[in-house]
Amino acid sequence: MAIPANAAASLSFPVINMEKLETEERGAAMGVIGDACENWGFFELLNHGISHELMNEVERVSKAHYAACREQQFKEFAAWTLEAGEKGADVKDVDWESTIFVRHLPASNLADLPDLDHHYRQSCRRCRQVMKEFAAEIEKLAEKVLDLLCENLGLEQGYLKRAFAGSRGPTFSTKVSSYPPCPRPDLVDGLRAHTDAGGVILLFQDDQVSGLQLLKDGAWVDVPPMRHAIVVNIGDQPEVITNGRYKRVMHRVLTHTDGNRMSIASFYNPGADAIIFPDPALVGAADAGERNEGEEGTAVYPRFVFEDYMNLYVRHKFEAKEPRFKAMKADAAPIATA
Repeated sequence: MAIPANAAASLSFPVINMEKLETEERGAAMGVIGDACENWGFFELLNHGISHELMNEVERVSKAHYAACREQQFKEFAAWTLEAGEKGADVKDVDWESTIFVRHLPASNLADLPDLDHHYRQSCRRCRQVMKEFAAEIEKLAEKVLDLLCENLGLEQGYLKRAFAGSRGPTFSTKVSSYPPCPRPDLVDGLRAHTDAGGVILLFQDDQVSGLQLLKDGAWVDVPPMRHAIVVNIGDQPEVITNGRYKRVMHRVLTHTDGNRMSIASFYNPGADAIIFPDPALVGAADAGERNEGEEGTAVYPRFVFEDYMNLYVRHKFEAKEPRFKAMKADAAPIATA
């Protein structure tokens, strides 16, 4: 049975004005970030340093790219999905979205994305140029967010970035999505409920068409669309590194009968060979007040190579999150660190 959305919680959704981090209100703003990571798994950033002009252009070209290069293909998918659903087939295992994926790090594939039709090459080339500029700004913001998390956790600056680095640096990519109008929202979701496997996810979402929800305290809560805001979502790996202090949460996208929702999600993730494990200092601090003197803290999560976790995640993305870590712990083997 669907859990109703919690409107009251939506009103208290954590929003941080980053300009306050440069004022005497920094302490209060950092407190909001800490509470958001521990109790929401999401927060929203205002005045984050990415120009409104660039964001407006990203929105324009991404919507133009959908109309020029992807809309017809989506209409064919939509017709098949609706026909199957109305005939009684279960279409809850598909997502009502049109997407393109762009890799930025360790190597970009932006130049390799095909022009789907020669009539639209100018639109596609402009989309590439703007997305390259936007990705550079989002990458800087992601690393700034990681350092804010380090400060909140009492870790040295740069710790999380180094933890994600592996031998070739982090992986960084962007998923550009459109969620077109759906005449039967009862049949299919825009994106099924899941958690994100990686590090931190920075989302530029449509401010006119809602749909993103997170699960909090047993109820679905709207992530409020705000003009020129960036939504930050904590992935699975910070939960591991903080030994459960930070929480990644289930989230989903609903379909609507009106409006074509834009979503541009950038994933700042560990490198494939990065070794992820609970930070010893955070393990020690987690339950210090409940232990006898001399007893060590307990690491709740296993030590693993990020690529191994991803290989498991892609098979179980839309399933309950807890069994993934149990499986990694069961399969754990010694990992060389030198």
